[in-house]
Amino acid sequence: MQLVIIGNGITGVSCALAVRRLRPDARITLVSAESTHHYSRTALMYVYMGHLRAQDIKPYEDWFWDENRLVLVHANATALNTAEQFLTLVNGTTLGYDQLLLATGSESMRHGWPGQHLAGVQGLYGLPDLEAMTRDTHGISRGVVVGGGLIGVELAEMLHSRGIEPLVLVRDARYWAGVLPPEEANLVDRQFQENHVPVRYGTELRAVLGDAQGRVRAVVTTAGEEIACQWVGLATGVAPNLALAKTANIETDRGILVDAYLQTNVPHVYAAGDCAQHRRPGAGEVPIEQLWYTGRMQGETVAHTICGQPTPYRRGVWFNSAKFFNLEYQTYGRAPAGPAAGLESFYWEHSAGRAALRVYFQAAAPHAVVGFNALGLRLRHALCERWIQQQAPAATVLAQLGAANFDPEFFPQHERAIVAAFNHQFPQQPIALTQRKGLWAHS
Repeated sequence: MQLVIIGNGITGVSCALAVRRLRPDARITLVSAESTHHYSRTALMYVYMGHLRAQDIKPYEDWFWDENRLVLVHANATALNTAEQFLTLVNGTTLGYDQLLLATGSESMRHGWPGQHLAGVQGLYGLPDLEAMTRDTHGISRGVVVGGGLIGVELAEMLHSRGIEPLVLVRDARYWAGVLPPEEANLVDRQFQENHVPVRYGTELRAVLGDAQGRVRAVVTTAGEEIACQWVGLATGVAPNLALAKTANIETDRGILVDAYLQTNVPHVYAAGDCAQHRRPGAGEVPIEQLWYTGRMQGETVAHTICGQPTPYRRGVWFNSAKFFNLEYQTYGRAPAGPAAGLESFYWEHSAGRAALRVYFQAAAPHAVVGFNALGLRLRHALCERWIQQQAPAATVLAQLGAANFDPEFFPQHERAIVAAFNHQFPQQPIALTQRKGLWAHS
C-alpha cells in the first residue's frame, strides 16, 4: 500500500505512525510545504518568548523518520487527480497513491480589512508565521492584536515578553464571550490588567494604515480611533485549508466533508484534523474540531480504516486547556457561556481572583454533572471525564473533588471553601465538611 499524507502536523504524523504499526509493509509519504519536519504547533509562542529553542519543539529526532521508513517531502501539492490517483507538486513532479489523507490544517482568517496585506500584518498558526513575527517585531514599540480568543491572548503575552506594548481589540463586551461566562472572563481580564495590557472591548478593526515603505504604521478602529503601531496580529479565527481539495471533485462546505470514518465522497481519499468537517457530528458536538488532541485522535482513528479495519471516529468528552498569562484554564464537557435549557451551574471563586471552579449539571435530579471550567486549578483529566460519562450527581462530584486535584504538592488546597460555597448555594444537596483521604462525605 502506498499512503500519501498531505500535512505533517499532529494529525498527519499520528496517522503515519499508526499505519506503520498496523501495516509494517506500507510505503508512507508525508508532504508539507510548511516545514521540513514535524513540530509542536502549540509550543510556537515559547520559542518566541525564549523559553524554548526551535529544535526543542521537534518531538522526534531527525533519524526517527528513516528509522520508521517515513518519507518526508518538503513541497507544496498544487493539484489532485482523484480519477488516476496522483497529485502534482509545485515543481511539476507527480506522486501516486493507493490511499490519500488530506491533513492540510487551517489558515488564519482575514476579513477584507483595508490594509490587511501590508507588511507586519499576520496571524499565528504555523512556523512561517513565527518566523515572520520574529522578523517584523524586532525593535518595534507597539503591536495591536485583533481578537479575543486563545490566539489573541498568546500574541499579547508574546509581545509583552519582549517589552513591546500590546493593545488588544475585542469585538465583544468581554473576553471570549462566546465561550466563557462573565465571571471567568473577568478573571482573564484581571490578567490583562495585572500585566498592563490595555484592552478595548466592544471595538473592532476598521482598517490598517501603511507608511511609504508598505509597512504598518497604525490601525483605525470602529470607534474612529487611530492607534499608532508597527505590527498587527490577527486573532479572529482560522478556517480549514481547502486549497488542494478544491482542485479535485471533493465535496467541501466550510471544511472537507467526511463521514463517520473520515472518508470523503471520493474513494480512497480521507480528511482529518482541522480541515475536516463532519457531515453528521454527534449530539452536542461541532462539525469542525480544531484542537491538538482531536487532531491526534482523528489521525489515529483514520489509520485503522485506511488499513482495512473500518473504525468510526468517536471524540468522547470535550476537553481544552490554555494559559492566560499566569492563569491556567481547563474545560471539560458541556460548559456554555450563558444560561442553557435544563442546566444549572455552581461557581466558586477565590477572593484573590487567582482560582475559580464552575461545575455544570442537569437541573433535574439527580443533577448529573455535564461539564467543568477550572481556572488556576488543575483537575485530573481521567476523573473529570469519568464523572461526565457516568453522569455522576453534582453533590457526589463535589464530595470527591479532592481526588481530582492535580495541583503540585504545597499548592493551596481549596476543596473546603468550594464545598462550603456549594452548601450555601445548594442547601438541598448538603456535603459534610469531613475530609477523608482527600474525599468529602456526602450526607
